[in-house]
Amino acid sequence: VLLYLFPPASSQGPLLSECHYTIGCKMVMILFGNAYFSAGLEWLNTEGPLSFTRELAGKVVVLDFFTYCCINCIHILPDLHQLEKKHSVKDGLVIVGVHSAKFPNEKVLQNVQSAVLRYNITHPVVNDGDARLWHELEVACWPTLVLIGPKGNLLFSLVGEGHRERLALFTNTSLRHYRDQVLLSDHLVGTKLYRDSLPPSLLSFPGKVAVDSSRKRLAIADTGHHRVLVVSSIGLVLYSIGGPESGRKDGNLDEATFCSPQGIVIKGDTVFVADTENHLIRKIDLLEGQVSTLAGVGFQGTDMEGGAMGPQQPISSPWDLALGTAGGEEDNMLWVAMAGTHQIWALFLENGKLPKRSESKAGTCVRFAGSGNEENRNNAYPQKAGFAQPSGLAPAPEEPWGCLYVADSESSTVRSLALKDGAVKLLVGGERDPLNLFAFGDVDGKGVDAKLQHPLDVAWAPDQGLLYVADSYNHKIKVVDPKTRQCLVVAGTGEAGDVLGPGLTESSFNEPGGLCVGEGGRVLYVADTNNHHLKVLDLDTKTVSLFPISLEDAVDSAPTKSSGPCKVPKLPKSASRVKMPPLAVSPGQTVNLELVLSLPEGTKLTEDAPSFWTLSAEGNEWLVGNQVVTGDIQNLSQPLSIPAILPKVLKATEASPSLTLSVWVYCCLAGGGACMMKAASFTQPLQIGSTPRNGSVTVTLAHAF
Repeated sequence: VLLYLFPPASSQGPLLSECHYTIGCKMVMILFGNAYFSAGLEWLNTEGPLSFTRELAGKVVVLDFFTYCCINCIHILPDLHQLEKKHSVKDGLVIVGVHSAKFPNEKVLQNVQSAVLRYNITHPVVNDGDARLWHELEVACWPTLVLIGPKGNLLFSLVGEGHRERLALFTNTSLRHYRDQVLLSDHLVGTKLYRDSLPPSLLSFPGKVAVDSSRKRLAIADTGHHRVLVVSSIGLVLYSIGGPESGRKDGNLDEATFCSPQGIVIKGDTVFVADTENHLIRKIDLLEGQVSTLAGVGFQGTDMEGGAMGPQQPISSPWDLALGTAGGEEDNMLWVAMAGTHQIWALFLENGKLPKRSESKAGTCVRFAGSGNEENRNNAYPQKAGFAQPSGLAPAPEEPWGCLYVADSESSTVRSLALKDGAVKLLVGGERDPLNLFAFGDVDGKGVDAKLQHPLDVAWAPDQGLLYVADSYNHKIKVVDPKTRQCLVVAGTGEAGDVLGPGLTESSFNEPGGLCVGEGGRVLYVADTNNHHLKVLDLDTKTVSLFPISLEDAVDSAPTKSSGPCKVPKLPKSASRVKMPPLAVSPGQTVNLELVLSLPEGTKLTEDAPSFWTLSAEGNEWLVGNQVVTGDIQNLSQPLSIPAILPKVLKATEASPSLTLSVWVYCCLAGGGACMMKAASFTQPLQIGSTPRNGSVTVTLAHAF
């Protein structure tokens, strides 16, 4: 309840007068900055600590009490950004984020720093780790906004999200009133953005990762760079869509933009994306080279039922996606972890039917489970169950499982959602009180005795019947056996870090936010979010390694925006470079490149470091379909045939086009010991005639290392 106490109209006093205001039910009167910010607090984005008697004197100050795990807190950041654009520090407005942690992990300054970067917060932030100011002003929940006058006087507070217009009204009125009273100062507040001191990185806060085993490709949500990467199994970037700045645009791959994408699914030449901060679900068609919107209207929705066609259906912060089947053809719909409304939704790609529902037409987007209340409530009726910011999904449609596993981050649980009737049950974590969202920890155990801390993703390994969990705030990867409901640590020390090995539990992570299963359950790909890495857990050898990603022109904090043709890894100086004589060909013909390689005497290919080749046509990418073609080298006993089908329609070009085949070969001494990497490239100039022809032309590319 917000109470205003002000003089009656007859007194002609201003609405925002020097009166008492309330937070909760207790009358508070704080004037002239009495101990708002205690000494010793940690500050970000400033040159030093701020005080209401110095830097903030003569300013209208908005205090944003937030904790960085909270989706509601994330939702009001656009409101604050808009306010900052309208009113500058010279105008008299200063916004200060007051970070009051929910989880122990959120009290650590380095983790708050990562959150400030991830959410592009540029105003001052103070780490109120012990919640001193929280208790002093009797703040009760996240988010809470408190407006302070230029003399340190408390004006009013707003609790929760959805107050953009009210916040703007009160701020505008305050600035106008105090400007008329000549109480505002136009001095600047010393700022020093934390992001300006960071080194560049190829990935920036990667959110989720998905694998398409049939094509040996990975899709990565490069969240901080607002883009999606599609890479080969050896890390070559095949497509980079979006970035480096946020945006909301459909169209060609080189034009489309995203805003902090999270959930991602790849199947064949189609990538589905949860475009989280745009409140959209997008589709990337790699074959057609197009990005389109499947659901959402581009701003946060409050609808908790749905049922409209996707592009007309407002949605709220979709955080993860998973393909599923419901009353129709296989993979006829997408499951959506709708973190913003604490629900699980379904987006139908083809006609289908949810349990106990009427048929849904293709394009329909509808709520399946979750009341919309932020709770840890299990129930046999899906609409009466309660989730708390569901952030990760893993379908396990096989019997006897027949469910969708959900990483429910704010309740620190993993839940199961039955596909046959929608019943919601606890798997591990949390506690039995549905209203207690503070039952977290780091404890191996069974069912409710196991404790997690803000898990953000789950991944199902059907061959083993095991569920892997990104226990994000414990900086660990855990595994759950659904039969016994036993939860155990697989990898991670429990401390934030970036150490590889020597074993799984000696390796460290920093808030891993995404994971997927590959190689038949033998490998886990982990988006190590705050370390800006993709890591590979080999469950057979019990080792952790970095997944190498090669995009030479984009290794900086503002990567080159590109789609389609991405450059191959740079050849070492020691690589052999062979230029072949020109080859006469015709449009439409196939050029068969017969690769014949010989290793040094006494060596063999290294199994643990797969050798590979790439085929490119720099400057004439249309020759190879505007992408880098790549493949593995597993056997050198016979020539390797690599076909390149020339287009039937030629493009105008000034220079003679050519194909470049590059090879990277990893070999070791046959008896063990030293290993080495060898590289070579072959450039094949083409003399392309004007008359299209069928058939093929073969050329042999031979090299002895």
